[in-house]
Amino acid sequence: MRAEGARRAALRVAAVALLVDGLGFGVFVPVAIASIAQGRGVPLVLGFPTYGGGPFAGYGVPTTVPLLLAFGAVCLLQGVAAVLVWRRRPSGAVLTLVAVALGAVFWWGFALPFGPVLGVLAVVLVLVGWPALAQSER
Repeated sequence: MRAEGARRAALRVAAVALLVDGLGFGVFVPVAIASIAQGRGVPLVLGFPTYGGGPFAGYGVPTTVPLLLAFGAVCLLQGVAAVLVWRRRPSGAVLTLVAVALGAVFWWGFALPFGPVLGVLAVVLVLVGWPALAQSER
């Protein structure tokens, strides 16, 4: 029974990590879209570009509205995964794996340092808590 409690706790922490990751990066997406759509370029937050200056830019992939919309969708997927994992749904675990894999492309491309940390943490904790997911739908 003690292991079951630890697995459930792992899922809760994974859900929080997913939510912080999705909200933390997603909250700036509408601001960046508006700035780019108005021709002002990538906005700065605390002196750092929100979604620019990373490897995407180095490879000639400019930050565009469609690219930001795609990243916003990934952030939204992380939020949905967080809710599902919190509720111990197996679909949340699968969505976590998909959302983190997709997010990794953007974390790398935009040089977002905390995305991988939270993403890897969420995946590891979901894998640890996986047995508790299966038991939740019995």
